[in-house]
Amino acid sequence: MYKAIKQYLEKHGFERFAPKAVLFDMDGVLYDSMPNHVVAWHQSMAQFGITMNTHDAYATEGARGVDTIRMMVKRQQGRDIDEAEAQKMYDVKSRLFHEMPAPAVFDGVKELMRKITEAGMTVIVVTGSGQRPLIQRLLEDFSEFLTEDHIITAYDVKRGKPNPDPYLMGLQRAGNLQPWEAIVVENAPLGVRAGVAAGIFTVAVNSGPLPDEALANEGANLVFPKMTAFVQDWEKINGLSTI
Repeated sequence: MYKAIKQYLEKHGFERFAPKAVLFDMDGVLYDSMPNHVVAWHQSMAQFGITMNTHDAYATEGARGVDTIRMMVKRQQGRDIDEAEAQKMYDVKSRLFHEMPAPAVFDGVKELMRKITEAGMTVIVVTGSGQRPLIQRLLEDFSEFLTEDHIITAYDVKRGKPNPDPYLMGLQRAGNLQPWEAIVVENAPLGVRAGVAAGIFTVAVNSGPLPDEALANEGANLVFPKMTAFVQDWEKINGLSTI
């Protein structure tokens, strides 16, 4: 743990690590929702002649949905589509997703958020989604830890993950923090890349089928097999702040 933080500080030239906020991705981090997304992506894109399998869904998770669609159309059909056309396709995917049973909150998430807030830190959610029902569920499920102005959605930034913009916006919403004053929690390669690009200490929780190396190779400072393992080590991480 100490080694990971020391390497992070040396890489970025920061003098100290003093987190004041934790920036969570949503799907695959807070909710066990990725299996539903896989099915919705596969079924919806098939209607437009696009093949999207499990690996595609996990590899592009975290990006804005319209960006994923434009990329897949370009790759498979060799044509460029504008954001408006991509949005219409994404609306089909969203409808299918919301017809499925609501995904469960991962074990350990609320316990971790409680520890974070008890330490005087701010909880922020940074998601590539912008669907109002999902935002409303966040506010209901995490009402004691989260406010709407601390949720960054696809509509808050022009460039989604893997660009750093969503997490830079998260720093701003948390109180105009510096990168060394926050921790990112991600589960997907593109999300890890975004957190690292923003210069923030990035923890990966591997809740999907991709190998740990897929997250570590994007620059994750720590990789855990599940959220409860991260919770168990939280005190160590928090105890090493200000080093």
